[in-house]
Amino acid sequence: MKHAAFLRLLVSLLLIAPAAAGCKRSTPTSSSGGASSGAGASYTIGMSQCNLGEPWRVQMNDDVRKAAEAHTELKMIFKDAQNDTLKQRAHVEEFVSAGVDLIIISPKEAQPLTEPVAKAVQAGIPVIVLDRRVIGDEYTCFIGADNKLIGRKAGEWIVQTLGGKGNVVELKGLMTSTPGQDRHSGFREAIKGSEINIIFEADMKWLEPDARKEMESALSRFDNIDLVYAHNDPGAHGAYLAAQAAGRADKIKFVGIDALPQEGVVYVKQGILAATFQYPTGGAEAIDMALKILQGETVPKEITLGSRVFTSENVETGGDPI
Repeated sequence: MKHAAFLRLLVSLLLIAPAAAGCKRSTPTSSSGGASSGAGASYTIGMSQCNLGEPWRVQMNDDVRKAAEAHTELKMIFKDAQNDTLKQRAHVEEFVSAGVDLIIISPKEAQPLTEPVAKAVQAGIPVIVLDRRVIGDEYTCFIGADNKLIGRKAGEWIVQTLGGKGNVVELKGLMTSTPGQDRHSGFREAIKGSEINIIFEADMKWLEPDARKEMESALSRFDNIDLVYAHNDPGAHGAYLAAQAAGRADKIKFVGIDALPQEGVVYVKQGILAATFQYPTGGAEAIDMALKILQGETVPKEITLGSRVFTSENVETGGDPI
């Protein structure tokens, strides 16, 4: 009897073990765009990047990753939406379903990402919004530079550099994103009242190949272009390449935004760009805020990062604050 009872107990334990393993909380896997880290970590942070086709966004992910690696209690899950809004909405929903401790998102567009971010907050998951905003205030913390100020300072620099008049091409970022809207409106405010004429404008969606294509169109239509204002450095560089191919690069000034050390700042040193205005990624600041939130501290709703301008006159000394 004792032997039969022991066998029944053994069979019961074998049946229970797999069921118990199946009850363990699932963890989202990293998709294209990043690896996870932090074995044995206490907190899992999901980060959704709108796309990794821009050097600046690659730098943002690197900054987040490096900052997180200094804290063994953090595990990062990176996802790349590949410029697909629906995919990025799904990222947020997956993070919520998996029960991550905090979400960092750099949204592709404001309107479509507002709802999933709000639902994550309503589910009790803090959300840090980086660089591009969502609509309303249902998020935990926004971190970014003042795009309108940067656009305005770029406009003031252009008015001064051109002596108050000239023909300008504006190559805009994605105009359904808040940085594109703000860099445009700030710039237009600054040139108002001057004799700066915007003879051509186009939405190059932050992408260098699109900027080059649009600039080829501008060059074919206008013989006199004094300056190109692009909403990011890849856009300004794409315009430069188009002008160089047409044999007109030395007659046009190119101005961009981002000022990555290995990109825009180098372009200024090489004489390709006349100026670039810094837009910091905020990656390290996002991890700082994430740690405070996870430890129960109150953080500011808005964190505005500073910016600098780099020109041939100041690039070797680190640029000047704007």
